[in-house]
Amino acid sequence: MKVSFPLILVNFKTYMESLGQKGLELAKAAERVSYETGVCIAVAPQTPDLFRLTSSVGIPVFSQHVDPDEPGAHTGSVTPESLKEAGVSGTILNHSERRLRIDVIEEAVRRCSSLGLLTCVCANTSLSGRAVASFSPEMVAVEPPELIGSGISVSKARPEVVGDTVRLIREVSRGVHVLCGAGITSGEDVSAAVKLGAEGVLVASGVVKANNPIKALLDLAEHSVQR
Repeated sequence: MKVSFPLILVNFKTYMESLGQKGLELAKAAERVSYETGVCIAVAPQTPDLFRLTSSVGIPVFSQHVDPDEPGAHTGSVTPESLKEAGVSGTILNHSERRLRIDVIEEAVRRCSSLGLLTCVCANTSLSGRAVASFSPEMVAVEPPELIGSGISVSKARPEVVGDTVRLIREVSRGVHVLCGAGITSGEDVSAAVKLGAEGVLVASGVVKANNPIKALLDLAEHSVQR
């Protein structure tokens, strides 16, 4: 499934509101908003729900994590081959809740790329964003961990982090897209991120735990395009 920018990537995490049937309903809401607005919306459900969603919706589906292990005797690993077989478009890597060593990130990006899987690597600082950009992932999402789930967006609270990340990554590669994460809850947060040079957002509870996910997604989508 093709990904375009601006992009709204919704991380379902392990919230009960996004598990199983509820996750499917949330993905269908994202699909509806994507079709109505023309803005690309991707979803990242829990691993057991991946195939269910790829078989049911016409928007990109991402994994929340992948291991760079080769197929074989690696009990519990999520291999790139398993994601490819499940029909996913790509994966999130190195989220603050699932940190990876830098060499593991590099190998995971390489393995995914060899299979045509997109990678969105999370970075907690501008400098770490520049470091992982050298591996040529499709996306880097800057997310100061102290703002994740806070309801305070990095694009407003620490705009210099977003601006610096965009600048440093473009020095490494102009082909790597920068997303803004941490505390994104409103369209205004998205507008602020886009003005700073981001090409989309990585969002979680602001959509998953919203009283009206469709309304929340519409607000994000409508503010993701500069006017």
